Amino acid sequence: MIYLTAESRILLAIKPVDFRKQIDGLVAVCRHQLEQQPNGGHLFVFINKSRSMVRILCYEHNGYWLATKRLSQGRYQWPGTEQSIYSLAAQDLRKLLSGALESVVKSV
Repeated sequence: MIYLTAESRILLAIKPVDFRKQIDGLVAVCRHQLEQQPNGGHLFVFINKSRSMVRILCYEHNGYWLATKRLSQGRYQWPGTEQSIYSLAAQDLRKLLSGALESVVKSV
């Protein structure tokens, strides 16, 4: 199970990802495009091109979790910026998953 606490380290990938990628493909995105280690304790949040789905990748002890949420209607609000990755607080991830991200994300 993925646990969110105030201490959770969450990284938001700004550029949309092809969701035909599964765990191994997203691990490669973390390493090569975001230049982060996917098993370093962070949760990585990805969006698809149509902004209707979010995926969260995290490593826990001996394996990866991949969680997906698809909105039944509407689209996620997503920051459009020059940065490729941002740090996000757990409370902001909860807002994003509910469909309303109003807070400011912080660059990594």
